[in-house]
Amino acid sequence: MNLKLWGNPRSDAGNARLITGFAVLGTLLLLTLTMNVFTGSAAIPFDKALRIVFAGDRSQQTYSDILLRIRIPRALAALILGGALALSGYLLQTFFRNPIAGPFVLGVSSGAKLTVALIMILVIGQRHAVGSGVMILAAFIGSMMTLGVILIVSRRIKRMSLLVVCGVMIGYICSAVTDFAVTFADNSDIVNLHNWSMGTFSGTTGGNVLVISCVAIPACFCTFLLAKPISAYQLGDGYAQSLGVNVRRLRLYLILLSGLLSACVTAFAGPVSFVGIAVPHIIRVIFRSSRPVVMIPACFLGGSIFCMLCDMAARTAFAPTEMSISTVTAICGAPVVIAVMMKRRKGEL
Repeated sequence: MNLKLWGNPRSDAGNARLITGFAVLGTLLLLTLTMNVFTGSAAIPFDKALRIVFAGDRSQQTYSDILLRIRIPRALAALILGGALALSGYLLQTFFRNPIAGPFVLGVSSGAKLTVALIMILVIGQRHAVGSGVMILAAFIGSMMTLGVILIVSRRIKRMSLLVVCGVMIGYICSAVTDFAVTFADNSDIVNLHNWSMGTFSGTTGGNVLVISCVAIPACFCTFLLAKPISAYQLGDGYAQSLGVNVRRLRLYLILLSGLLSACVTAFAGPVSFVGIAVPHIIRVIFRSSRPVVMIPACFLGGSIFCMLCDMAARTAFAPTEMSISTVTAICGAPVVIAVMMKRRKGEL
């Protein structure tokens, strides 16, 4: 067994690193969640905010509405969807065995954005409301269509660098079709889809958070249950088959779960860039391990922290003007991707 790849789970130093790493991530998660709830362009006295959240004080209706209807749902959405997006990227990197594979780079998010936008244009044009289930289903279909094209291309192209380029081109095509449809829409509500297409957690409601939780959390749990077969798959198809792993079925699970997680994010927040690529690499550096039993929960925590920090920066840096979440995640995540590619060129990864 390649101990350099896996790490030694019985090592005292390794255990100490795991405990310390998860303790730091857990602390940062609580800290960033608190900061997202209690900071914003509208100044709310800290003592009043605490009474509203923990004591149910409703004497200040304006403050109560800001916290309970805007900030808390938005922070929880960033927490869950950020973790889901990081896990989706980790699954795609595992499937393609490519460190720069991710929902945004491979065009999966753009495919989901296209189908959601078309469904919303069609439904809003008929003056009907768009349900959460319909949005998730539309995004999942778009994700699967894009992944299907990528898989077909991967059978002809063996070089992973060219496969990534094809994914980027597919993403550009989907984005162009989406922008074309939105630009020539007559309804003002449809035109406002442009803001969603740039990526944002704004406008998330408590009902949205409930739907997100019912979809993303079970998918993340199912991903964790696949930790053992993923560990074998990382060492090669032959090794995995020798341990009794059905490689074809495992690949199907990886694609379906990554598509569902990415679809859930796109349906409610639009396409969010670079989280699925950058976070798994940051987690590997922190834990110095590639073991799925470590990477899966750590990626979820890391993605949650990353997205909450970026969302807080997006809404407070130039308040009251709000930037798109993808703008901030690209600024923070793109350098990580560049560093990964440079290391691969040097043969360090």
